[in-house]
Amino acid sequence: MTLHFYKFHGTGNDFILIDNRDLKIKNINPEQIKYLCHRNFGIGADGLMLLNNHEDFDFEMEYYNSDGSGGAMCGNGGRCIVAFAKKLGIIQNSTKFIASDGSHEAFINELGEIKLKMIDVQEIQTKQNNLFINTGAPHHIEFNDNIAELNVFEKGKAIRNSIEYKDKGTNVNFVQIKGKGIEIRTYERGVENETLACGTGAVASAISYYIKYKSGSQNINVKTLGGDLQVSFIENENKYTNIYLTGSAEFVYQGTVEIEI
Repeated sequence: MTLHFYKFHGTGNDFILIDNRDLKIKNINPEQIKYLCHRNFGIGADGLMLLNNHEDFDFEMEYYNSDGSGGAMCGNGGRCIVAFAKKLGIIQNSTKFIASDGSHEAFINELGEIKLKMIDVQEIQTKQNNLFINTGAPHHIEFNDNIAELNVFEKGKAIRNSIEYKDKGTNVNFVQIKGKGIEIRTYERGVENETLACGTGAVASAISYYIKYKSGSQNINVKTLGGDLQVSFIENENKYTNIYLTGSAEFVYQGTVEIEI
């Protein structure tokens, strides 16, 4: 079968997007996803998304990691699929869509950046000097004074597969304070490597910074290897609501690929 695909990235976190409103893809298996996302033998991406119709929302976001696994929300993927929906003419500058963790609203500002509303955060676990937060995907957050020198692959992999997280694993974020914001590097579960950016990780890291260092600001700049993101939220009695992730989402190219479905 010939598939028409689009490639987008959000601060270097890159994705294959497929318009599946015609239900051309009824079932896609992990091996097919791994092939498409492979950077040597396929198209290459951190993840793959199907844009499906939904009777109650503008569209449905069906997300898969590059290892074929699914189920968790992807913040940068969410921003990219909003840009994709606009490119397809489904939306203009605002939308409401459904993803694996529930409904999301998003807006496109005058700079073309995507402002994506994330799920509320209520449960935050402190693990020694580290934190664990679920922002639509699970995140371990660890602060470090020099993340540039860290072997993120080795250390992230060890934490992701540790006894503490052995059942389902976790994404791992290493965070360094930079001025009035933070810089992060992330090992992503499902990609099983460091990525240039992680949206849900940026949100988890920003909230962790606010909690751990009493930063006061509820608008936090987050620097990733792939670019800058902004996280904003409202905190009330340790509950975090109106959480927004804002940043660019760029169309790269489109093409066709042959795959057995």
